[in-house]
Order: sequence, then structure tokens, then C-alpha cells
Amino acid sequence: MELQEKLKILADSAKYDASCSSSGSTRKNKEGVGNTATSGICHSFASDGRCISLLKILFTNCCIFDCKYCLNRKSNNIKRAIFTPEEVCAITLNFYRRNYIEGLFLSSGIIKSPDYTMELLIKTITLLRKKYHFNGYIHAKAIPGASPKLLKELGLLVDRLSANVELPTENGLKLLAPNKKSGNVASIMEYVKTNQSKRYVPAGQSTQMIIGATKESDLEIMKKSENMYQNYRLKRVFYSAYIPINKDNLLPTLEHPPLVRENRLYQADWLLRFYNFKVKDLLDNQNPNFNILVDPKTDWALRHIKEFPKEINTCSYYDLLKIPGIGVKSAKRIFASRKKFTIRYEDLKRMGVVLKRAKYFILCGGKYFIRREWFKKEFIEKNILLEEHTKESYHKEQLRLFE
Repeated sequence: MELQEKLKILADSAKYDASCSSSGSTRKNKEGVGNTATSGICHSFASDGRCISLLKILFTNCCIFDCKYCLNRKSNNIKRAIFTPEEVCAITLNFYRRNYIEGLFLSSGIIKSPDYTMELLIKTITLLRKKYHFNGYIHAKAIPGASPKLLKELGLLVDRLSANVELPTENGLKLLAPNKKSGNVASIMEYVKTNQSKRYVPAGQSTQMIIGATKESDLEIMKKSENMYQNYRLKRVFYSAYIPINKDNLLPTLEHPPLVRENRLYQADWLLRFYNFKVKDLLDNQNPNFNILVDPKTDWALRHIKEFPKEINTCSYYDLLKIPGIGVKSAKRIFASRKKFTIRYEDLKRMGVVLKRAKYFILCGGKYFIRREWFKKEFIEKNILLEEHTKESYHKEQLRLFE
């Protein structure tokens, strides 16, 4: 099979893995090709929002497993291909020199055994690093079930490792991926956390969960994420809306992937990592799923309307972070600026505040943006939903840059 055809097959097979990100690694270039800056890779994005700055390929799409949701499962009648280590090196260097990519994301189907597959990945990346002196960013997929010895070897060669939990619960795995065990992924995460250093997986680890293939609530999914952030110091949890590519009685029948739900989970994940929120703040047994109509922070604010409006000039930094429309950077600017002058509504826009959302939940110098007696949940919710509807209609009318 020609190399061009292999690349087409194995790049296409890799597109469903969302867990490739690149940041937080420094690899100095003494000689050779490429480098990794502390600020990370400069990302480009496709029209669907996926990162395309890394060469994202599978070593092979052959697999001994038969996961119901996976395009590459062994029972699927699809074109199969496998690279050689030299072919992966040639493609990576060729693309890098043409400035198509900043680094490599290498994953693989499992052939023969987890150990055998890991050995192939290690051989490939060793060639890139030692023979071709490629010092650029490399993110590799650790194969669950492989030996700790191989996990150590791979981690010393790459910047980031990921081991995908795939589905949020053990019951989900038993149903759709009976060959996989969540304990194998947990073992990888624990090993990486224990051994991480400037030399071993310097950019940390990440994982991915498929959303909508099984019936877990958003509460179950976010509890899983919170647990992994706390126990394994993950850099990112990626959420991938289930795409119905296989037919199976155990799979849900969906007309479209749950992309809005995926977006809400990412927004909530951001609140956990940067805004001092806990899962229990956002969801509970009475409200186990996010509001599809508004983002999680706004939904939280509407459900806790008695805590608002907050005086922008006196409330704490953490209270600023809870106001819809105020991000981490703008909260820091407000906190610093109000020591020098009293902040007014017109000042907030210059600080990066999304005022059309924040204005409903704040006071500036004791003043509400309209009459104070209009501060009512029903009024605020109605106006926010109206704005969201108008925004959606506007975006539907925009011309596409790419078909």
C-alpha cells in the first residue's frame, strides 16, 4: 500500500480521539529539528473546532478489541493499514519542515497485545528523538494493560501521555467495551502522577470520555472528572460527543451527536479548574443534567439569585468569579483597578467583561444598570434566553469560510 493511502486511512481513523492537547512543556533544541516552547504549541482549528496543529495519526487501525462505538473495532469491514516506524518519522519530519504541524499526536489500535503495540510506539518515537533529533512536541497514547516498564520508556520520550477512560462508568465499559477495564487506565494515571518530572511526561496527562453512548447523567460524568483531577492531577479531561458510526442494538439511536451537551460539559469543566466551583455547586440529584439553554455559570447564578446582585467594587475575588460574564482575567483586572478608583459600568467593558450578561447580576457603586426593582429572576432569565435565541439566529445566517 502506498504511503499516501496509509496516511489518508490512519489520519481519518484518528479524528475521533479528542484528547490531544499541547502545553506546559519545554524541550530545548541543541541540535536537530523542532523545539517546544513553554507556552506550548500554536494551535490551528478546523471548522468543527478540532485542533489540527499536530500531526494526528494512528500507528494502525487494526485492533484485537471489538468496542461497539469504535470505527476501528475488529468486526467492522473497513480498510486497514499499518505504518512502519520509519514511515511515521518521514511523514512527521516532512510535515514539520513544510510548517504544516508543530508536533505529533500518535495513538494506535491494539495489535497482538498491549505490550507489542507499546513497543512499536516506543520504537517509532525513539527513532524520531535519537536518529532524527526531532525535539518538537510529541503526545502519545499509552496503551492500557501494557507493562510499567514500557510505560516508563514511553514517558521519557514524550511530552504528554493520555490514557482514555472512554466511558464514564465501569457498567458502561462492560456494556460497550467488554475487553477494556477502567482499572488498567487508573493504573496508568497513578503511575504517571507518581513519576512525573521535568524528564518524565513534563506536560502531564489527559484523558477522554465519550458522551451520549451510554446513559450516564452529567452529574455522574462531572463527578468522574472531578475525581480524576483530584486524584491524578490531570491537565485536561476531554469530552467527545458520541458520533453514531456503527449499528448495534446496544448503541443509542441518535439523529445528531449531542454537541450542545458536550459544550456544556466543557464549560462546567472550565469552572472546576479555574473558577473555584465544585460539582456539588453545579449539579445535584434533583438537577442531574445541565441546562441546555444557558451556560452552567449563568444557570447556577439564576438558581442562586438571592446571592445577587454583587457590588463590583467590594465583593471578594471569588465572588467576582461567580458572576456570569466575568472571567479570570477580567476578575483580576477589576480586583486591581478598584484599589485606585470606583469602577463604573463603562469601565467594565474595557476590562474584558461580557457586560450584556454580567449587568443583570452586579451593582456598580450601588447602582443597578436599570431600575433596581426590576431585579427579578423571571425578568433576567427571560432576557438572557432572548439574547441567546437572537445570537443563535444571527450565527445561522453567517457565511461559512469553508464548506
